[in-house]
Amino acid sequence: MKSFIAWIYGLALSLGGPGLFTIAFLDSSFVSLPQINDILVVLMVTAHKERMPYYVLMATLGSVVGCYAIYALAKRGGAAFLKRRLKPGHTERALALYRRHGLLALIVPGLLPPPAPFKLFVLMAGVAEVRPLPFVGAIAVARGIRYLALGTLAIFYGDAALALMRTRGRDVALWFVGFIVLAALAWFGWQRRPRRA
Repeated sequence: MKSFIAWIYGLALSLGGPGLFTIAFLDSSFVSLPQINDILVVLMVTAHKERMPYYVLMATLGSVVGCYAIYALAKRGGAAFLKRRLKPGHTERALALYRRHGLLALIVPGLLPPPAPFKLFVLMAGVAEVRPLPFVGAIAVARGIRYLALGTLAIFYGDAALALMRTRGRDVALWFVGFIVLAALAWFGWQRRPRRA
């Protein structure tokens, strides 16, 4: 397995942006390659800081296309698949998350690092029949923020960012997601405040 991972790293690094797109597509769709794309973004941006927007864009696009492949399959037959894999109450609770929190139920898991069950939420979006455009927008926002944060860390901290991601990446991501959730809740609260005539 380690030799396969090393081969994936080497291939993606040699391809640059298209390599990032491919790994992100595979990881977000049918193959699980946890954290490889995150590390590749940091490595590539550290080597070529001026290309950071390009690398972030390629990683985000790959993830969006990969997630859309799962979403499209789930819209066709995801309910039957989930009934076989999950307890009946779990499916209903997950669908209730979409009804209650809308696309935040997709954006928050999209920001989290592995082992967050992100693909399950993508499947549930298909089963819940979330409309395609909001679905794509939510994935693009979540993954774009995640890769942009990694790219920014790589610009300012270089190899230290890679070491931080490998040792404390999950903690940093959880704090980051907590901040985004609090900001979103504050925004919703502000939008719903009573307005004076």
